[in-house]
Amino acid sequence: MAAGIWDLISGGAGGAAAASLAVRRGMQLFRQGDVAGSLAEFDRAIDMDPRQKQYLWQRGLSLYYLDRFEEGAEQFRIDVAANPNDTEESIWCFLCEAQVGLDSRPVMREAYVLLKVISAKVDLVANFSSGSDAEIFYSSLYAGLYYESQVRRLHGFPCTCPLPVPQLEFSVKEITIFKRTRQFGLDPVT
Repeated sequence: MAAGIWDLISGGAGGAAAASLAVRRGMQLFRQGDVAGSLAEFDRAIDMDPRQKQYLWQRGLSLYYLDRFEEGAEQFRIDVAANPNDTEESIWCFLCEAQVGLDSRPVMREAYVLLKVISAKVDLVANFSSGSDAEIFYSSLYAGLYYESQVRRLHGFPCTCPLPVPQLEFSVKEITIFKRTRQFGLDPVT
């Protein structure tokens, strides 16, 4: 009965299937470097099936790379509420919020400065330089994103990972989009 009511509200069981297709199209467009197109597909998926929103971390990435940081932070907060054990979305939320500016509350500004100081003392890339391909990839990606959160324009990117890493296809394209959207002089995403 509850599923029948939800199908009525969300446009029917076909709405969920169509929304899943829109998510897949959005992911494909992101991989191809069409970040704005990917966001449009993710938004279409939410229109077709609002339940999708709490799982669309990919939408948060699209918002981040379109410099829509407040909306990106909101998307990642929604995702974290649905999946509190996934640290990655919390990191992305922090990165979005760091781009928006400092909190108006003095205690939160101090906490932010403290976290920046602690984070600056951790050399993420060096700590995982002899790790697995995935560890090298993610440590490089998040080190670059951290540095971007500290200074809007990076002068270099510490990625030394062997590419491609097949099981990380979506994230591998993300690193290419990161470099391109942050003007690292790369060729278009292939």
